[in-house]
Amino acid sequence: MADQQLTDLIAQALRACADAGTLPACEIEIALEQPPKPEMGDFSCNIALRMSGEAQMKPRDVAQAIIDALPACGLVDRCEIAGPGFINFHLSPTWLQDAVRDVLLLGERYGTSTAGAGTKVQVEFVSANPVGPLHVGNARGGPYGDAVANLLEAAGHEVEREYLLNDGPDNTQFVLFGASVQARVREILGREFEIPENGYRGEYVIDFARALLERHGAEKLGAIPNDPSGHDEMALLAEEVVVEHIRETLAMLGIEYQSWFSERKLFEAGTVGAKIEDLRRRGVVYEKDGALWLRTTDFGDEEDRVLVRSNGAKTYLMTDLAYVDDKLARGFDHCIYVWGPDHAAQVPSVKAGMAAAGVDPAVTEFIIHQIVRLTEGGEIVKMSKRAGKIVTLRQLIEEVGADVTRFFLLSRSVDAHLDFDLDLARKESEENPVYYVQYAHARISSILREARAKGLSTEDLHEADLSLLQHADEMRLMRWMADYPGEVLDAAMRRAPHRIAHLSRDLAATFHQFYGTCRVIDLEAPELSRARLALVSAARTVLANMLGLLGISAPETM
Repeated sequence: MADQQLTDLIAQALRACADAGTLPACEIEIALEQPPKPEMGDFSCNIALRMSGEAQMKPRDVAQAIIDALPACGLVDRCEIAGPGFINFHLSPTWLQDAVRDVLLLGERYGTSTAGAGTKVQVEFVSANPVGPLHVGNARGGPYGDAVANLLEAAGHEVEREYLLNDGPDNTQFVLFGASVQARVREILGREFEIPENGYRGEYVIDFARALLERHGAEKLGAIPNDPSGHDEMALLAEEVVVEHIRETLAMLGIEYQSWFSERKLFEAGTVGAKIEDLRRRGVVYEKDGALWLRTTDFGDEEDRVLVRSNGAKTYLMTDLAYVDDKLARGFDHCIYVWGPDHAAQVPSVKAGMAAAGVDPAVTEFIIHQIVRLTEGGEIVKMSKRAGKIVTLRQLIEEVGADVTRFFLLSRSVDAHLDFDLDLARKESEENPVYYVQYAHARISSILREARAKGLSTEDLHEADLSLLQHADEMRLMRWMADYPGEVLDAAMRRAPHRIAHLSRDLAATFHQFYGTCRVIDLEAPELSRARLALVSAARTVLANMLGLLGISAPETM
């Protein structure tokens, strides 16, 4: 990445100045900015202004000393001192042109790195209770978790995607869902029924009940007792249908998991029991009011937490701690959890519980995504899952398409609330950011087809004379090629796929500006045309790679 390489060069110059006695040694962070106008250069640095007091020199003199000490390299073409002492750097056209050649040679591998090689990471996301279809409220974690996994893979990590099925025997919502399904089964069979208080009342519960009757028959389902044990049994049967529905819905978004993990396995395999005994041996639990408590306050939590209630039911924290052990036993070096905002308060307790159990909390990372609200006509579309007034994720995908759904859900930082504008999502114009980016890719594909139709070769474009690319808009487009690998790594480390979404729009805008000022196909200037075809072909590759990281298609025609 150009900015990092330039920062390193400035740091080398400062060390050389200190060794030579022209400037004092100092520990000042080197910050680069992009100048407001292209003619002012590619990067600007205010280090001379910040050092002038300590150096007891005029800022412009400090700037000149730094410039004189810069190591010779192919990155910087020239430096200028601007204003009171800013250093403006103009990157070498040759360096930028080489980046274009790298794109053409590496193709879809351009932007990948080996930074995370040797690290096995698990990303667990969505993991909504298997009690109904995915709705817009919990949909954001799907594209986000999948895109984070894509970024980590691009950075060289070995990644597994996992969906946790919250189907443990002590999950009250899961059992309540089973009771709700059983009520609907009894209704369909013409028997007396009663939907439990706070039960699930949506039409989708009736649909699941019908699907279960078709799959298992009235005799089997009718024989299930209408009591807590029967509700648990019915929930497990219904889970099969719900998970199929969830799996199909996420597949519509291109999301596929390597693992669907049942929380119930933690109980059946004895992992939960073993964890309780381990905590007892460590002396970090105690009994009070018939319940088993964990001394999480000793490890930074605001209060101690219950692990086992007085009725024997295990809490979420208890299963979370057992789940961490299972993940680590499977060989993961780092475990990322993507949770909704309703789980944010659990994070300190899980971290404290891990510390109490002698597990380094740093092996886990919790990312909390904020809520999504649908808006239409300027009004918020209200939803209530238990009452059945929901907009399902599948309905949203069918309404606006998978690409639009993913892009919109990835368009803002995950820690910010997101309003999903249905009116904008339906538009097939440049107002719609997805359409705008995809159109740039399709337009370049059209240019390349037209070039071939006119007898210009689009083969071996990396051999074109890229030194002919000197126009300011060509240089800006080449900067995208040069900066892209660093942007991917930065987005991966920050867990910030929204940065790629923003960058894809910026790259599309840069291409459209270039295309408006630079004639690509010119039979009277075949060498320049070939160089520009190389440039737009590289831009198409980077656009496709960006969209691929976001899980969005890159159409050849629109």
